[in-house]
Amino acid sequence: MTEDTIPTAVDTIVRGWYVVTMNPDRDVIRDGAVAIRDGEIVAVGPRSQITAAYTAAQTIGDDHHVVTPGMVNSHIHVTGEPLTRGYVPDDTPFEENVFVWLCQLYAAYTAPEERLSGQLAAAEMLRSGTTTFLEAGTIRFLDEVIDGLTEIGIRGRVGPWVWDLPPEPDVYRQNTDEAIERLRSSLASHRDGLVQTWSILVGHTTASDPLWRAARDLADEYGTGMSFHMSPAESDPDGFVAEFGHRPMIHLAELGVLRDDVAITHCVRVDDREVAIMGEAGVSVAHCPTTALKVSYGVTQVGKMPEMVQAGVNVAIGTDGNNASNYSDLMRATYLVAGLFKDARTDPQMFPAEKAYEMATLGGAKAMGAEADIGSLEVGKRADVVLHDTDRPEWRPLLNVANQLVWSADGRGVDTVLVDGRVVVDNGHLTTLDEERMWAEAQVAGEAITARSGLPDKAKWPVL
Repeated sequence: MTEDTIPTAVDTIVRGWYVVTMNPDRDVIRDGAVAIRDGEIVAVGPRSQITAAYTAAQTIGDDHHVVTPGMVNSHIHVTGEPLTRGYVPDDTPFEENVFVWLCQLYAAYTAPEERLSGQLAAAEMLRSGTTTFLEAGTIRFLDEVIDGLTEIGIRGRVGPWVWDLPPEPDVYRQNTDEAIERLRSSLASHRDGLVQTWSILVGHTTASDPLWRAARDLADEYGTGMSFHMSPAESDPDGFVAEFGHRPMIHLAELGVLRDDVAITHCVRVDDREVAIMGEAGVSVAHCPTTALKVSYGVTQVGKMPEMVQAGVNVAIGTDGNNASNYSDLMRATYLVAGLFKDARTDPQMFPAEKAYEMATLGGAKAMGAEADIGSLEVGKRADVVLHDTDRPEWRPLLNVANQLVWSADGRGVDTVLVDGRVVVDNGHLTTLDEERMWAEAQVAGEAITARSGLPDKAKWPVL
């Protein structure tokens, strides 16, 4: 063997029956492999070529695995709701849901509970194939949550609760100067590592114009993106029209907020002019289909996600909070994205499985300004890799990988997950935390938080 033929040492080789690359050609490699060194993908190709060219400290995956990029959840509340999942009745309208129930529940958390909440959300995401998330900006105890997320090993962008208009609940009250300083301090304090801060506002009608402008300026100063909620229901457009005489996107464009590094959550109630403005600005939208259905936003009747895509808006997928969308499995949300507008427009061409899966991977990566690093299995990207076990009933027979990923499978089939080249899920279980202990602590904390909130138990079935 000459020196030229000596295999190159790498840390890990991931093998699979199929490797779904999501590269520009959308290549799916049968009997494929991925070589990883120092958390970076150094080669992707046929297994025979990879194993001949590289020798690895560990080799994972087998002939029954489908290998994919880690999915990117473009909107989730990792605190506030994971430990009160399902406590809010499912028949509450938007305003009551948010301001009567959720704000009170969020305010009842302690710092250790928020840390546990973030870990529980991350556990559910990792075990169902999501390796990166964009948080909703509703964290009270930022340092503790980032510490917990770092321990579990997920990649994410987070932010503290920032608004300056609502006076209640007391724990969230902040004037404009305090809100700006809270945002600035968070951006200055967490600039490295897998979990970093973004310029995130709660959004809706909760921010003054000076706060909107400051959040935009801070995103520029610290080189982050910007994210906020807007227009899930008519209350946001109605509020902006009453205050400024025009709809939210028009006003935010006039303030200079809208650019291609902005990810806006929901956007169900936008009109054609707003869609055009969003397309011209190049913003991303975090479409949260389960929340839209459960809180009856009317997305199948008035939603313009197909028109957004046509206008150049990057539409990604989020799961939202666990009292609006009671799960954090992005595969389930992707299934809904593929189906909702097929039925709403009576058009089977609407959001094919391949497009829906692109939204869940590359779309999410673009929304976070991270498309150069994650979202596909390509040389030079970070090694966020998911292995799906196909020795399960919903995976067989496997005849079309895209259809299987979107229409048949869900996160239960995820076997192994790597984030930045590190195995964080093995054989379906976390490698970084004691799961049994976390389940028990989550139950105790959930019962304590709901009791402290003073909110009634509205479960309709009697518990004997």
